[in-house]
Amino acid sequence: MSAISHELPAAAINAKLIALISSGALFLGVFLSGFVIREPAPYEIYMAGLIAVWVLFGLRISRAVVPLLVLLVTMNIGGMISMTQMSNLANTPLYLAVSLFLAFTAVFYALVTAVDPSRYRLIFRAYVIAAVLTSLLGIAGYFHAFPGAELFTKYDRAAGAFQDPNVFGPFLVLPGIYLLYLLLTGPISRMPLVAVPLLIITAGIFFSFSRGAWGMFAVSAVLLTGCLFLQSASAMFRLRVVVMTIAALSLLIIAIIIILQLPGVSEMFSNRAHLEQSYDTARLGRFARYTIGFHMALEHPLGIGPLVFGTIFGEDTHDIWLKALMDYGWLGFVSFLALTLWTIAAGFRILLRDRPWQPYLLCAYVAFIGNIGLGTFIDIDHWRHLYLLLGLVWGAIALEYRHQRELEPEPPRQSGPAISSVRRA
Repeated sequence: MSAISHELPAAAINAKLIALISSGALFLGVFLSGFVIREPAPYEIYMAGLIAVWVLFGLRISRAVVPLLVLLVTMNIGGMISMTQMSNLANTPLYLAVSLFLAFTAVFYALVTAVDPSRYRLIFRAYVIAAVLTSLLGIAGYFHAFPGAELFTKYDRAAGAFQDPNVFGPFLVLPGIYLLYLLLTGPISRMPLVAVPLLIITAGIFFSFSRGAWGMFAVSAVLLTGCLFLQSASAMFRLRVVVMTIAALSLLIIAIIIILQLPGVSEMFSNRAHLEQSYDTARLGRFARYTIGFHMALEHPLGIGPLVFGTIFGEDTHDIWLKALMDYGWLGFVSFLALTLWTIAAGFRILLRDRPWQPYLLCAYVAFIGNIGLGTFIDIDHWRHLYLLLGLVWGAIALEYRHQRELEPEPPRQSGPAISSVRRA
């Protein structure tokens, strides 16, 4: 008995230590996703090792996550087939290796959240901290706050610790939406703690001067507010959502008006605020390449090879659907389309159910919708946060699947064959 009493505390301590190490490792991985100035970034190297270690120590595939894994792998198989159509492979094998790696990160995030839903809070906190820090770098770079700050800008736009402001801006949408959710639903006493990082992230989105990020944040915010309004039957809560939304919009408009008074900001804003830019409507501009590319897809069902489109026309596809057709062939296109529709449908079905993980699902879902909508006008194929969003949504799908299985009544136990005694005459 004494041996058992000594073993139990040791086992409990070991379990707590393992939980702390795994939580810290996951936190660091998500945090590193906000710093991708060079490739391969620390995020790729770290996550490759983290996933390998997690698999060695018992990461298990959930049945509900299998469709995510199969469709992502199938899409990449389409890319490998498309690669056979190329005469010069160049960096294509590395490109497809990154695509497959990012696919595995989506599956990883889905599996770790499906096992322990408390990891959603950890992931979102890490994401918010990374977003605030990279936003501050982008803002400092835009205003040349210190020597060398221009490293965090590109094309005179804030890029944070990213290579492209058009990736930096969309990266900030999910943490911005999450903080907006906390602002609309949390206690009034905590509003200043939420409002400050929200203002920093919103400023980062603004100074990225990414039209896509602006639109994505606006659409995601509208979807979030609408879902909160529909979810609650309380008239007081609905009134609060409406009042807080009006207040937030008013403060945002006032902040934008003040920012536009700064030198150079107004001119850049007016230039970027147009729906169409010269590179969109030129003879071989973005919209013209869409038409040409979709005609090419009919002639090349296996695709033309990853990144080949850009070498032909001087610019990439800037459209995730066209990119899927060109780089991954019809097999990859159908796989990605099926995955997108499945994610939207399965996520919507459980979106407003009262679950502990529902707030995180709601924020990830509306941000995912925004990313897919933006993908119609820009290439989102290798956006790390897109695969994180996929994993977060599918983790909730797996949690709901397990929850429903636990609610099912156990089948009645079948008794053995009855043994009857036969009275002998």
